[in-house]
Amino acid sequence: VQLQASGGGLVQPGGSLRLSCAASGLTLAYYNIGWFRQAPGKEREGVSCISNSDDSTYYADSVKGRFTISRDNAKNTMYLQMNSLKPEDTAVYYCATVSSLRITTMRGGYWGQGTLVTVSS
Repeated sequence: VQLQASGGGLVQPGGSLRLSCAASGLTLAYYNIGWFRQAPGKEREGVSCISNSDDSTYYADSVKGRFTISRDNAKNTMYLQMNSLKPEDTAVYYCATVSSLRITTMRGGYWGQGTLVTVSS
């Protein structure tokens, strides 16, 4: 089982990035999936998740209205579109299958390796 995250990089405040997470060895369509992030010196936190039953989406308050999670089951890939990025969004972002659809308490099952997003001018 492997989740391969990509798409991170350096972006200026106000810019956009799209993270991808390609799965192999498991079928994402069978799982609730989500994104976490861990900023330097801080604990890892849930960012967003999407249901495998009806594609309902959920977001942390800090990213609501700016980030969009999606999935493409045909490609076995999930995405996180990040717009209006802020310096406080700087973190390593991880994709994962998740245990629940509650942002504050969801836990990862299978994890990707993380991709670094740096928002700075």
